[in-house]
Amino acid sequence: MRKTIQELLLVENTQLNHDNFRLVLQSESELPEIFPGQFVNVEIKQATEIFLRRPFSILDVDREKKQFSLLVKILGRGSKVLTTYKAGEKISVIYPLGNGFTIPEKDDKILLIGGGSGVAPMLFLSKVCGLDPKQVHILLGARSNRDHIDISDYKQNGNFYFTTEDGSLGEKGFVTNHPVYKSELSGFDKIYTCGPNPMMKAVAADAAKSGAFCEVSLENMMACGFGVCLCCVEKTTSGHKCVCTDGPVFNIKDLTWQI
Repeated sequence: MRKTIQELLLVENTQLNHDNFRLVLQSESELPEIFPGQFVNVEIKQATEIFLRRPFSILDVDREKKQFSLLVKILGRGSKVLTTYKAGEKISVIYPLGNGFTIPEKDDKILLIGGGSGVAPMLFLSKVCGLDPKQVHILLGARSNRDHIDISDYKQNGNFYFTTEDGSLGEKGFVTNHPVYKSELSGFDKIYTCGPNPMMKAVAADAAKSGAFCEVSLENMMACGFGVCLCCVEKTTSGHKCVCTDGPVFNIKDLTWQI
C-alpha cells in the first residue's frame, strides 16, 4: 500500500467539544486509497520540544476535494499544540499508515462500538461500508454528554446509540450496559470496536462467547509508524507484532487477550 509524506494544507480546524477538534487537511495531488482504521503520523513543528510525530485516526475522506479529516482529542502537549493551528498553515503528514478494518459483506448486520478517539474510525466505517443503513448499528460511549461529538453528518449512515457514565445522554453506564449490546450482540454478523483497552477487551470477550466475527483497532503508543522503534509491540498468537504496521486492526482470534 502506497504511503506518502506530504506538507498538507490545513483548510479547517473546528472545535467539536471541550477537548475534541476536527482538522481537515488538503493535498495538492490525488489522495492514495485510505481505509477505515488507518491512521496518520503528524509532525508538530510548533512544539519544538516534541521530536516524535503523533498518530491520529482518520475520521473522513473526500476524494473529490483531495481532503481528509482527523479527530484530534487533547491528551497531551502535542495534541494541544496541534489544535491551535490555523487554516492556511501547512502540516507534515505521513499517511496512510497501518491496516484497516475488513469491509463487511453486503448482507451483514454489523455493530460498530467506539469510545474516546475511537469514534473516528467507527464513523468513517459507517460511511463507507456500503451497507443499507438499517444493517448498520453504531454504539458510542463517553463519560458525559459534553464528551460526545456531534454526529449529524453521519446520522444517515446507520442507527446510533449512546451511553454516558453519568447518564447525561443515552443509556447510563458503559457501552456494554446498552440494551442493544446486551440483548442483540449474538444477532450481529460482524462487530468492530475502537477505544480504551478495557472497553475493547470487554467487547472482545463477549463477541468470542457469541461466536461473532470481531475486529479491534488497538491504540498502543506509537512513534515511527514504520515498525522500527518497537514501542507499539503487541503479543499475538503468531508472535510479537508491531501495531503500527501489522495493525492497528486485529481480529480478536489473533490476540492473546484472556477472553
